[in-house]
Amino acid sequence: MSRADDAKTLLFISGVSGAGKSQALKVFEDFGWYCVDNLPIALLDQFARLALKSPRMTRVALGMDVREGRLLKVLPPLIKELKDQGLSVGVIFLEASDEAIIRRFSETRHRHPLGGKIADAVRAERRLLAPIKAAADRVVDTTQLSLGELKEKISQAIGMIGSREMTVQVVSFGYKNGLPMDADIAMDVRFLPNPHYVKSLRAKTGLDEPVRRYLLSRPGARRFLEDWARLLESLLPHYAKEGKSYLTIAVGCTGGRHRSVFCTHWLAQRLRGCGHPVQEFHRDIAP
Repeated sequence: MSRADDAKTLLFISGVSGAGKSQALKVFEDFGWYCVDNLPIALLDQFARLALKSPRMTRVALGMDVREGRLLKVLPPLIKELKDQGLSVGVIFLEASDEAIIRRFSETRHRHPLGGKIADAVRAERRLLAPIKAAADRVVDTTQLSLGELKEKISQAIGMIGSREMTVQVVSFGYKNGLPMDADIAMDVRFLPNPHYVKSLRAKTGLDEPVRRYLLSRPGARRFLEDWARLLESLLPHYAKEGKSYLTIAVGCTGGRHRSVFCTHWLAQRLRGCGHPVQEFHRDIAP
């Protein structure tokens, strides 16, 4: 295989059945990507050669799922080989909780690709897909995402593909709804006083000025934010040096509406001011 044009991008989209892979491929298709679902791994090298030669196939998204069975374990070495040949290659893995997957199959009445009881099939599928998940550049947890939110997440990922800079995503969340599965770094800010217990602030969010003033007036809050930001600023170049394309920093409080939202917004502004490409997302801000 000859050296690839720098504009050629090959993206693998994989994940557990029911996590939204088909919807993700549709989003890429809407953005003008050449999409192929479940291409046999045995044909991958030939397909890559074709993509290199075709002027229409500058951005290609390939769906890979458990139907490839035990051949999936050879995909990570193949990805490395494609990168060595000059292609820009990325992997997005879609994840969801067992409960969400089982519910979605029950609602749609679709048969799981591995057959049998859904719970057993999901466990077996996770084992087969483990090598791909380990090789993923980005893991997207769709457990609590609506279709619109999934499209937004994928759209964000498309915007990051091809960038030579590491993109930082800062996401607020509530621990009562679980830790985001795609988090690389997590910070628990439940040590800060909770505005939920202040009657005038309860209906507001961490994006509102009264909540911002309240939290910044608490002893040690500003010192914590400054120290934390300096630590992250010192670490980000090391993550980028290791070749990470995306870094997700999750900030959590109890409900995900006040403290985590404020700290996430503050941190995103601070990192942007230092020149880092930053995306800000509030998972649990809605009441």
